[in-house]
Amino acid sequence: MKSVNWLTAVVLSASSLQANNASAQMDHGEMKAQGGSAPADARNPHAYSDGNTLTEGPYAQSGPRQLKLADEHSFWAVLGDRFEYQEDSESTVYDLQAWYGTTYDRLVIKAEGDIANGTLEESSTDLLWGHALNAYFDTQLGVRLDQYDEGNDRQWLGLGLQGLAPYWFELDVTAYVGDNGRTALAAEAEYELLLTQRLILQPRAELNLYGKDDPENGLGSGLSDLALGVRLRYEFNRQFAPYVGIEWKNTYGSTADYRRAGGDKPADTQFVAGLKFWF
Repeated sequence: MKSVNWLTAVVLSASSLQANNASAQMDHGEMKAQGGSAPADARNPHAYSDGNTLTEGPYAQSGPRQLKLADEHSFWAVLGDRFEYQEDSESTVYDLQAWYGTTYDRLVIKAEGDIANGTLEESSTDLLWGHALNAYFDTQLGVRLDQYDEGNDRQWLGLGLQGLAPYWFELDVTAYVGDNGRTALAAEAEYELLLTQRLILQPRAELNLYGKDDPENGLGSGLSDLALGVRLRYEFNRQFAPYVGIEWKNTYGSTADYRRAGGDKPADTQFVAGLKFWF
């Protein structure tokens, strides 16, 4: 009985192989794609709308097209990355960013500054137009306005790149060109390490480079300063998070010489406490 079943299986396999070979030898040149009008019994795309469409029916709205996708709307946001008090220098530091626009194009404002004894000692404000380069990065073009309580104000033309790098590093790099052949480069990187869903450790690094000495403002050419810090924040919600941290800052080259000449140390370490917010 087993031998009969085996023989039957062999015969069926051979028949199937011959059928496949025959199909493979068919002339596919005679096969044509379906074209023309849809068949009479094809499904009506409006069968479940009772004939109502975007332009016809009781729910149609007059005027231009009403339905818009998310990337066609304009949104806005204000982000407070740092608003902190630094103990040793007894100063308040702010680092804010605001934007308005669509997914692809938006107006971006970045503002940083130091306040001591009720006086704005120095500030830097960028007014930029951002355009999406890809899903993770925006290119930015605009101007930067630097203000000094003791020194000369500067204006710059800036071109930068801001976004999310691989492994979730937040990057912000901008090159500047000023008057009298002045050039500068500013770079900032942050990373968020979630210890829990609310407790977050954030390392941060920032550096500035200049092409020429600027003795009026105490800035030297080359690598001017480097800041490395880490902040631990607790998010009561995603929009409100107090933090504490520590930041080390060092100056180099002529910038360090200018600080020594002014009676300041070229490097210092600050304990900070602040608030991170957005709305």
